[in-house]
Amino acid sequence: MSDVSLFEPDSVGDISLCNRVVMAPMTRNRADAQGVPLPCVATYYTQRATAGLIISEAVAVCRQGSGYSLIPGIWTDAQEAAWKKVIAAVHQAGGKFVLQLMHTGRIAHSSLTGETPVSASAIVPEGTVMAADFSWQPFETPVALDEAGIGAVVEAFARASARAIRAGADGVEIHGANGYLPDQFLRTGSNIRSDGWGGSPAGRSRLLLEITRAVSEAAGAARTGVRLSPWNPFNGMSDRNPGITFRDTAERLARFRLAYLHINEAGAPNPAPGPQQLTRDMARVFGGRVLINAGYDAERARLALEDRVANVAGVVFGVPFIANPDLVRRLKEDIPLAAADPATFYGGGEKGYTDYPAAP
Repeated sequence: MSDVSLFEPDSVGDISLCNRVVMAPMTRNRADAQGVPLPCVATYYTQRATAGLIISEAVAVCRQGSGYSLIPGIWTDAQEAAWKKVIAAVHQAGGKFVLQLMHTGRIAHSSLTGETPVSASAIVPEGTVMAADFSWQPFETPVALDEAGIGAVVEAFARASARAIRAGADGVEIHGANGYLPDQFLRTGSNIRSDGWGGSPAGRSRLLLEITRAVSEAAGAARTGVRLSPWNPFNGMSDRNPGITFRDTAERLARFRLAYLHINEAGAPNPAPGPQQLTRDMARVFGGRVLINAGYDAERARLALEDRVANVAGVVFGVPFIANPDLVRRLKEDIPLAAADPATFYGGGEKGYTDYPAAP
């Protein structure tokens, strides 16, 4: 397969892609104190609408799951109305937009959510978290969710999915990666439960599967994706045997016939030119289309797309999209990439957000 394959159309479920360059979900903290995206958010995403698919920054499904300052949500009418404007602008520019749904779980602070953080088990992560006054505070010991609390989380994802589709999103992605609540249930380092929500891989994946069922019913399975991160240590995460945990989870997700499985390969122990072996194993048992992410460049993306076992529909690019709104063109024409300024990644306004120019 030639290099042009990255720029050919494809599809994931009911979502058609004009190319296979996917914009990663990246938190940028451009929302107000009520979790409503600022007006500049529409400009930011519209500038990047030449991506085959845009996956939004993580969007909180409820107040309890909104564990960072100035991140957007989709549990209120005002938030939904703001996302409707963003998505309409992206569609006007010819783009496709999936809204990523998140619950931060234990990676939160009570000053932001109004309650003690929750998780699978009462295990406090190491490190500090930014509180509502922007000071750094130690993580708080989370409350282990009971049956009622778990049910409320599942319902919050379902309601958020319905709002996203009503706002015009082409689909939704369940954030089951990077140390947030579904991942906290999934991995052994944060889940030591002995009831039906812990123990075996089947028990630990149960929350993710219940969320997936509810979201698929609300948004449509062919418009639903799931993101997983087998190795990523971010937010104090670990698992005794990621091979077993994540192959089993991918196989259980297969029954939903989802639009895609998004695999974040960050932290993989054996970096490879193409997809990791566990990625291939997960893709095989999942049986559907896969998006892959973690430091891919144009050449590694080409190799990944040639890997028939992995069934890659798209390669996900993160930081390069921040400084290169025209990333698709730059990759296609081998135009050098601009460098992003990490000082403006999180919070602020237009600077370092919508002011990166396209190539001449």
